[in-house]
Amino acid sequence: MVIKSRWSFPIPSVSLPTYIFDSPTAELPKTPLYLSASEPDKYNITLDRLRHDAQRLASGLRRAGLQPGDRVLLYSGNTLFFPIVVLGVIMAEGVFTGANPTYIARELAYQLKDSGARFMICAEGSLDTGIAAAKEAGMGAERVFIFDDGLATFEGRKVEKSTELGHIRHWTELLDTPERGSAYSWPNLQTPEELDRVVALNYSSGTTGVAKGVMITHKNYVANTSQQIHIQATAPDYKEKLKKKRYLCFLPMYHAMAQAIFCFGAVKQRVPVYMMPKFDFLEMLQNVQKYHISDMVLVPPVVVAMAKHPATKKFDLSSVTGVSSGAAPLGREVIREFESIWPNGQVNVKQGYGMTEVTCAATTFHPSIYSDSFSVGEILANCEAKIVLDDDGKVEAPQGERGEIWVRGPNIMKGYWNKPDATKETMTEDRWLKTGDVAYVDKNNHFFIVDRKKELIKVKGLQVAPAELEALLLDHPDVQDAAVIGITANGDELPRAYIVPQSQESATPETAEKIKNWLAERVSRHKRLEGGVNFIDAIPKNPSGKIMRRQLRDKAALEDTKAKL
Repeated sequence: MVIKSRWSFPIPSVSLPTYIFDSPTAELPKTPLYLSASEPDKYNITLDRLRHDAQRLASGLRRAGLQPGDRVLLYSGNTLFFPIVVLGVIMAEGVFTGANPTYIARELAYQLKDSGARFMICAEGSLDTGIAAAKEAGMGAERVFIFDDGLATFEGRKVEKSTELGHIRHWTELLDTPERGSAYSWPNLQTPEELDRVVALNYSSGTTGVAKGVMITHKNYVANTSQQIHIQATAPDYKEKLKKKRYLCFLPMYHAMAQAIFCFGAVKQRVPVYMMPKFDFLEMLQNVQKYHISDMVLVPPVVVAMAKHPATKKFDLSSVTGVSSGAAPLGREVIREFESIWPNGQVNVKQGYGMTEVTCAATTFHPSIYSDSFSVGEILANCEAKIVLDDDGKVEAPQGERGEIWVRGPNIMKGYWNKPDATKETMTEDRWLKTGDVAYVDKNNHFFIVDRKKELIKVKGLQVAPAELEALLLDHPDVQDAAVIGITANGDELPRAYIVPQSQESATPETAEKIKNWLAERVSRHKRLEGGVNFIDAIPKNPSGKIMRRQLRDKAALEDTKAKL
């Protein structure tokens, strides 16, 4: 059965810059929109400056030779100027692509070559990596620019450096004069063909294969941003809450989730964003308390840390009224533990479901609905979804039965960059996106994500979802974090848990056996940890919080090989 969203509305037929700013000359507030969490009074960017600096960059890029459709890669952590680069590239009719700031040279070179980037703007602290990658990709020094942490830019200092590639200039060299910036107008796009132009290549996480460039269009971003705002705006107290709304951004802005929420959604709604250059647990708690943050956008590792770390209770987090979590499934018990930080009922965690291929989000909760399960809510406005049991999507699952979730709507990607075969494998001709996620739907049309289809463990023909076991393991008092993979032993696949213990003293064979037996009492026989319980210092995760299971599988293979010697 195809489940259509119960919400529908006309999505604006405008470009992304027009959707956010109305026009190149519209009057805009001069109140701070992006603020440094370390010194907000000294370092901040107003909405008016955001647009103007983006226009200056757009004009400068065009004068530097950028042609419509050319790609510009930004390799950096968060700074106050990150959104200016994103919007400036898009205003210039270019295509923005952000690279993971933790990439090594080989990985960065892959994205430079795969995207065919014309320019790279590289974080000052990662310049050695950037230069090595540029060299491998055949990119000259004249196309590489230094991106400082924001301090030099605010103070008008140009950071330049001589390298083996040549002389590298500061990114502000790309900014046109203030006068030319004010005069720059981005194209007025209106037709379906114009709005289908690609504005971003967001690279998929590559957790199950090589990273692919996901083509996101003007229409995709405008649709996904307005879809989420539309549901929020149905709440009777929406306008009142919006006046008090404050975000704290520590999620990486190169990633689709932070881009959609903090670069576009926050700007459209005029919500102040306090920026952290990277995640730091105690600094995050301090900033929530200090700046009276109202809405927290989290990923599962942060939810787990807040629920289990004793330091959480030392801070006044009473300003928080809204919490959303995405990127990976969370068990309800951990959520209850997290919600107990606040007085009963003040905070209700709303899990969302999305992926790079749906721009950001595919599901949502109506503001009036209280989430008391691990549901990810309903399908977004103007979208439809179905649960299928076969690869062709012809056999649809009955209510409550697990299958692969397929989604269709205006926020679905255009396709994979230069990978027509991968696009054909993932999208049907009538634009259903095969998500690769196992899910089911209940009588209220609320969706529940079980796990990635490729990550299911097959034990004697029966499916085991790692996410289910991980959620249970997090309830054990000796477990700080957990990940489950399948290992092969004597021709059979068996679940193995990797555990981060609450203390190093508890990382003993006795504790491992205790955890294994504890879980065995709570699951069916085929879900027991017959592959063992191993301790680890930290679960490998990408910046969006997804467990990098391939690394754990490689680790398991190495451990098992050594054990046989």
